[in-house]
Amino acid sequence: MKVVSVLIICGLLALMAPLARAAEQQAEAGVSWQSLSTQQRQLLASFESKWAQLPPQRQARLARGSQRWLTMPPEQRAQAGERFKRWQSLPPEQRRVIRQRYQQFKKLPPTEQARIRKNFRQFQSLTPEQRRELRQRFRDLSPQERQRLKERWRR
Repeated sequence: MKVVSVLIICGLLALMAPLARAAEQQAEAGVSWQSLSTQQRQLLASFESKWAQLPPQRQARLARGSQRWLTMPPEQRAQAGERFKRWQSLPPEQRRVIRQRYQQFKKLPPTEQARIRKNFRQFQSLTPEQRRELRQRFRDLSPQERQRLKERWRR
């Protein structure tokens, strides 16, 4: 039974390997402007003149992102547009800190990521007044109390 499972997994991996290599090669080779759909080219029109100079990974990310955007329902597009406007309005230093924290988050074990997401959802479910109150209580703590609280959160 175990041998059969191993053979099936090996077979699946063998079938998936060419797909992974193709995706990797596409990212390395980039995406030609002409290979984009008409809708993607319209969406990415501001990049057309410099498309060939963009790094291949950036071309691939833009192509995937534009495809994802085109398949989103209108309400999701509106939400994503609002989030992007908020992001653009942030000072560069704050964006750098957010990117850095996101990279730290991605390095955490999945269980820790799940715990943080759960806590965030709980925080989001609070009323604005409850959030303000919680933030104020945190600000009122001494540095030592804050550190102890952070350590307790990590456990």
